[in-house]
Amino acid sequence: MIDFSDFYQIIAKNRLSSWLEVLPAQLANWQKQNIDNRFNQWLNSIKHLPSITPYQIDLLHSVTAKTETPLSTGEQQRITQLLKNMMPWRKGPYHFYGVDIDTEWRSDWKWERLINHIDNLEGKIVLDVGCNSGYHLWRMVGAGAKIAVGIDPMALYLCQFEAIRKLLGHDKRAYFLPLGIEELPKLNAFDTVFSMGVLYHRRSPLDHLFQLKDQLVNGGQLILETLVIDGEEHQALMPGERYAQMRNVYFIPSVPTMINWLHKCGFSEVKMVDISQTSLDEQRKTEWMTSESLADFLDPNDITKTIEGYPAPMRAVFTAKK
Repeated sequence: MIDFSDFYQIIAKNRLSSWLEVLPAQLANWQKQNIDNRFNQWLNSIKHLPSITPYQIDLLHSVTAKTETPLSTGEQQRITQLLKNMMPWRKGPYHFYGVDIDTEWRSDWKWERLINHIDNLEGKIVLDVGCNSGYHLWRMVGAGAKIAVGIDPMALYLCQFEAIRKLLGHDKRAYFLPLGIEELPKLNAFDTVFSMGVLYHRRSPLDHLFQLKDQLVNGGQLILETLVIDGEEHQALMPGERYAQMRNVYFIPSVPTMINWLHKCGFSEVKMVDISQTSLDEQRKTEWMTSESLADFLDPNDITKTIEGYPAPMRAVFTAKK
């Protein structure tokens, strides 16, 4: 079982304290529903990871931990095998004691596109919605965040996060809670809220935007990254059964439509700060994620289109204020 008591103690002393009215019961219920063999196997892998006190940690430029004396080849192989028990690894990369987790996504590239557009995170309380294994949580900590909270209901991602936390020497500045955004009360407590790669998976994108807004303090900043299409205001793509082989893609807006949605939900200072085509170097198969990836989702004769004939993935970053 995962112990969340440290998080409860921390938020009891800050403006997240009202969350304690519902959070312990929610997490207890989640743990009851997620007791199965795979979850127990992942927890066992975490248990058997060595407890290492890092000599050097870099969260500003990467997610890296080093020892003063290099680990032996055998120790590195043991860590590698325990972490590979938790495949697939989708978001990263991570570098620990000579072990490099080469994830499907180069999430560090996304962070570089974001970082110059994020308000100063020094001393801030931040939320990452749909955080996957928590890569960006550690980068937020590296940028100065006092507390970085990630939410994602997937048990595998929780276990991956806890494995990383252990390898970082049980760092207590980042936390992962296995919840969806719809389960959070209206906390109005986070200085910055991130939603990256989530909006197009929501049946109601406006409801998602209101849920994000309900987590921010007045004047707080939203960082939103989503798939977009070329198009005019009021245009959005509503794919059929699949988009790039994903079943749960509902609405992909044009940039003007996304800006309009944010204004419609009451956000101010709305800006599109970056737009980029997802490349085959940014999302790809690796030895840590061996199933199909972006190359398999594009038309082999025209990589500007998905295998279904839609425009290939293009992602934009938006900032806005509550």
